[in-house]
Amino acid sequence: MTHPFRRRALQVLAASLVSLAPWAAAQPGAWPAQPVKIVVPFPPGGSTDLIAREIAQGLAAKFGQAFVVENRAGAASTLGTALVAKAPGDGYTFLVTSSHFAIVPSLYEKLPYEPLKDLRGVSMLVNLPVILVATPALPANTVKELIAYDRQHPGKLSFGSSGNGGVNHLSGELFNALAGTRLNHIPYKGAAPAMQDLIGGHVQVMFDAVSTALPHIRSGAIKAIAWTGPQRSAMLPDLPTVAEAGVPNYASSSWLAMFAPAGTPTDIVRKVSEQVRVTLNQPAVREKQAALGVEIVASTPEQLDGTVRQEMTKWGELVRRIGVKAD
Repeated sequence: MTHPFRRRALQVLAASLVSLAPWAAAQPGAWPAQPVKIVVPFPPGGSTDLIAREIAQGLAAKFGQAFVVENRAGAASTLGTALVAKAPGDGYTFLVTSSHFAIVPSLYEKLPYEPLKDLRGVSMLVNLPVILVATPALPANTVKELIAYDRQHPGKLSFGSSGNGGVNHLSGELFNALAGTRLNHIPYKGAAPAMQDLIGGHVQVMFDAVSTALPHIRSGAIKAIAWTGPQRSAMLPDLPTVAEAGVPNYASSSWLAMFAPAGTPTDIVRKVSEQVRVTLNQPAVREKQAALGVEIVASTPEQLDGTVRQEMTKWGELVRRIGVKAD
């Protein structure tokens, strides 16, 4: 026979377990229960940082919890990326980075993380259209004229970039590979000094983000030749792409995307991805980004993962062919 005291204790325990059951079952939906960190592997103030902060505001408003942007620049974006790759997959750490994510694996013999194994896609965020521009003194106004001029004056033309291994540099190398040109690459410490030398005529060509090139195009300091992406941009709708202007299969664009540690639960990833899409497609956000030449392309996690694999293959083949090394 059960002792009355023991029986009462068992009844209390059973009641406690019953009362705890709904709480335990609700735990997966309790996220986020604390501030969420969004790591940006670049300094404050750049395109990646600004988009990350836009997203952080939208996520905070939706989920009622702080989403804090933390800038961890260094080692060509690999420092901040490694921090997220090694973070717990608990939904409290995310990464917002650039297309450099798909390039750096081919620039370094060894990385402190494996991009496709240690991180999973959340959402593509935006495209940053890249435009082929030239100094006004260059007697070529189209892609075909640029190719013809280069062949008539081999080794005379140079293109500037913000540094080795970036999208702007590889856009030029891809152009050389597909157009058969021999544009000499001149790396600078940032896009601003490269643009100044283009304006001054010290380099003749540049593959630059439209957000920084457009003011100089409008002032007449430089001229636009073609878009490097797969389609035209609304910023200059009459300007053709490189592919339609004479170099078939050419496509190069810069993008920003959001990732999470590989172990992050799928339901959390989908919740964040869906809210990112809602945030970026708000009319005020779209209008503001369009004024900067930024194209909203929020995607599903699966679409981002597919894009990253394609980009890693494309840039990896080019980097191996031309032997580019990181600065």
